[in-house]
Amino acid sequence: MNIKIATAVAASILASAAVAADKSVTIASWGGSYQEAQSKALFEPAASNTGIEVKQETYGGMSDVRLQVSSGQVTLDIVASGSGSAARAAAEGLLEPLDYGVIDVSNFYPTLYSDYCVGGDVFSTVYAWNTDTFGDNGPQSWADFFDVEKFPGKRAYRGKVAGALEPAIMADGVAPEDVYDVLGSEEGIERALNKIRELKPHIDVFWTSGAQHAQLMKDGEVDMTTGWNGRFDNAKKDGAKVAYSFNQALLDYDCFAVPKGAPNKDVAMEFLNEISKPEYQDDLPKYITYGPTNKAAYDTGEITSEVAAGLPSSPENAAMQVPVSLDWYAKWETIAAEMYQEMLTE
Repeated sequence: MNIKIATAVAASILASAAVAADKSVTIASWGGSYQEAQSKALFEPAASNTGIEVKQETYGGMSDVRLQVSSGQVTLDIVASGSGSAARAAAEGLLEPLDYGVIDVSNFYPTLYSDYCVGGDVFSTVYAWNTDTFGDNGPQSWADFFDVEKFPGKRAYRGKVAGALEPAIMADGVAPEDVYDVLGSEEGIERALNKIRELKPHIDVFWTSGAQHAQLMKDGEVDMTTGWNGRFDNAKKDGAKVAYSFNQALLDYDCFAVPKGAPNKDVAMEFLNEISKPEYQDDLPKYITYGPTNKAAYDTGEITSEVAAGLPSSPENAAMQVPVSLDWYAKWETIAAEMYQEMLTE
């Protein structure tokens, strides 16, 4: 009898392992030090703990999801996305609604998840400068960044509309609290574009990825650029002469979404629940200085007070920043992107 029980238990374990082995998800992110951090802190440990096979790819953003969904050939189960892009993609019908009966967000900051995208990290779009050029006396506002007389030198700037208009409109004198009110019209968008047009002769590169803007600073190709705080911190660890400020930065979050028609939708929901747990999120700052979206990650003891003070979502840093408006992106991103592209090709 005991042998039968033991055999039955062993068979059950093997069956469970077989079921887990049959589960897989394909995740697309943006490569570079960011995806490496996600992989080490989230994807690989969660795969090990759940038995779910994880296949990683890099992709170009929601335009790739749009192409897959419109062609009916969806191969991606989970995609990393900026919150604004996810809001717009959801409005277009490109994403599956997330199952919050499976994904536990009870300890999340309430503004860091939506019906279609669950927050993975908090980051900031900042202005950064080459310390060989400016030392510690770099720009301290977007007006400074756009001031080529006070701060001469080569610039790099975002090649996509997300995070590109807000700095320009602040540089043009709009108060941080009024940014999205002013940008809530084609006239306001054009005002921001005109400010970028003024700077355009000094912009050597319009960057399109975090890996690219980090490399620009590593190589000393530009004196100043916009970009994401964690990328600059990792570039500095690799020897880049770079510093940045959180003053007037854009406080934003990356999230995970499931494309409409994802082949492994149910497994994707399970996996998103797993990587949303604090025991994974508290490891992310070890690899890139982005803050967790699960508040409980600050209570595990893994994130020291010193590390927390350097994260975008710490109270002191967050107070200096402009929270990105998802409502604005859902309503205006498509129109603004077309206008931005026209400006780039002038």
